[in-house]
Amino acid sequence: MNFRSLQTALAEAGYVADDAVAMALHLAVSLERPLLLEGEAGVGKTAIAEAFAATRGARLIRLQCYEGLDAAQSIYEWNYQRQLLAIRAREGAAADESGAAGEDAIFSEKFLLKRPLLDAISQAEPPVLLIDEVDRADEAFEAFLLEILSDFQISIPELGTITAAARPIVILTSNGVRELSDALRRRCLYAYVPYPSAEKELAILRRRLPGVADRLAEQVVAAVQAFRREELEKKPGVAETLDWAAALMGLEIADLRDDPALVQATLVCLLKTERDQAAWPADATARLIGAAA
Repeated sequence: MNFRSLQTALAEAGYVADDAVAMALHLAVSLERPLLLEGEAGVGKTAIAEAFAATRGARLIRLQCYEGLDAAQSIYEWNYQRQLLAIRAREGAAADESGAAGEDAIFSEKFLLKRPLLDAISQAEPPVLLIDEVDRADEAFEAFLLEILSDFQISIPELGTITAAARPIVILTSNGVRELSDALRRRCLYAYVPYPSAEKELAILRRRLPGVADRLAEQVVAAVQAFRREELEKKPGVAETLDWAAALMGLEIADLRDDPALVQATLVCLLKTERDQAAWPADATARLIGAAA
């Protein structure tokens, strides 16, 4: 599949990709390299991975990163409760008198809890491994992750080394919470995902909400684009655009000028902090609606 075909497939899966993103995805597959997607929260980085997995009919395995994430939470853990029950069930059995047979029995795959990284390299068909918001994890985890991405194998002391049956397609996302290491960036292809242009956001809105009227769609996109130019703590992302349009449709608002008070109340879909809501009076909404209309 060339990158133009991939663009079409992504659109059919619900994501309108520009040339840079489509080419980055295409090259990530052909070169077997991880892809790092960077951009503000809400621009649709996770949606890219979801749509890409759909185009390939591949399983999407997601590792959500956060501060304090460690190997046990991302690779594997032993199911200690099941192991304890198995030990109790075997108490007194002749095979367990030496202790060796019992230890071999409880440290088997039957008692292994596969977390996202181990799950990804255990698939028979290549999955899409989404390492989401990698910048939220600490530097120690990032260094550990480099080893996994280099060899696609994991050592489990009780079982040995497990090597990827099928190399996963790896997509990492970052919101820029902290600077990522040069070592991680060197191992990845890179694409910056900005907020969409008005034309692209309108195409996304029409694809995701095919029942939206043309006038309302154009007004919603124009208004959201204007909101992003304001000094807000949390600028609305594409998900907020879709939520707002769906809310307006549900309230049977066909034109933002029809009921300004009701439109003002629906801004809970866009303004996601107390400060932003408190600082956005009705007259500011009226001004913005007038410009959008």
